Amino acid sequence: MGLQQPATLIRILGKALEEEPLTRAELLYLLGLSAEDDIARVFAIARMLRHRYFKNRIFLYGFVYFSTYCRNECAFCLYRKSNQSLSRYHKTPAEIMETAYRLVKSGVHLLDLTMGEDPRYYSNNGAGFDSLVRTVRAIKEDTDIPIMISAGVVPEDVLRALKDSGAEWYACYQETHNPGLYAKLRISQSFSERMERKKEARDMGFLIEEGLLTGVGERYEDLIDSLAAMRSLGADQVRIMSFVPQKDTPMQHVPSLPRTRELLMIAIMRLVFPNRLIPASLDVDGIHGLADRLNAGANVVTSIIPPEAGLAGVSNQELDIDDGNRSVDSILPILAQCGLERASMEEYMEWVLARLARLAPSHRQINETKETYTNWVVQRH
Repeated sequence: MGLQQPATLIRILGKALEEEPLTRAELLYLLGLSAEDDIARVFAIARMLRHRYFKNRIFLYGFVYFSTYCRNECAFCLYRKSNQSLSRYHKTPAEIMETAYRLVKSGVHLLDLTMGEDPRYYSNNGAGFDSLVRTVRAIKEDTDIPIMISAGVVPEDVLRALKDSGAEWYACYQETHNPGLYAKLRISQSFSERMERKKEARDMGFLIEEGLLTGVGERYEDLIDSLAAMRSLGADQVRIMSFVPQKDTPMQHVPSLPRTRELLMIAIMRLVFPNRLIPASLDVDGIHGLADRLNAGANVVTSIIPPEAGLAGVSNQELDIDDGNRSVDSILPILAQCGLERASMEEYMEWVLARLARLAPSHRQINETKETYTNWVVQRH
């Protein structure tokens, strides 16, 4: 049996390297690996596939968590509505733009504008989003930087307005694609509505990010189902993050799993989606966990926050933020240690254009993105 297991692994990884679809049984086999040498083999193939499509280039995403108020009661989230153990904030448009411009100046490739489902925005059938639409438009007019909207199940008409204002990405994590587990995590929230809103955003021309939590009671089979759901959605960026227990939440005593599960899933995502964007988030372990996630096959560093910006993180509210360890300057040396480099803005925009063309959107969408890219080049040269 000791000889058979490596042979099986070598065969599966050979298929992955040839970009042949892996079967459900093969994916389950990979998730069940525990020997360090075997897992290292998976990581090595993941890095080879990443290099095939992205060379040694890594993309960097700035993070602006502009409101920590939320109308929901997610069992895993520090910012659930009823949690009274923290101070919350709501950033003004001027504060959002100031932080955005700092991030652009530091050299990020995208701005991720994130909030809980703040009732102030969702009031009056979404009329509260008007200020965010104006803010996105102002940032785009000043910088042309790509923008991701991570603001929950945004009303369809608001999504369209955000698209018209210049936003390219929509992120709305399902966390799990097991409806029963979802109901325990995202209490009293519609599983189908959340999925449908992402499909509607895709039809509008948004690029889509889908995300999972691990360590919340999922089975290996659930993770494989999520990979299939991500493929069906046509997600352009796929991510997984480890659950971190939060004070005064229903899951505060659920222990956090060893990071092996997250790292192995990052690598498996790279085998399944070799040409997609896969983040290494700073939200879970801060800068100290970055190299491991990059070595597993990630090609995006997310949740970059400028120091002393008065912003919070998600999984870890304060980790590495005010001391500057989530800044671009702190990240670049770690990239170098891993034999990686920050991509140019031109390389990021070229990936976005290629992805839009591959998905065959309207000519208008491609032309608008090309115009944005051309404007960016002209302004900087």
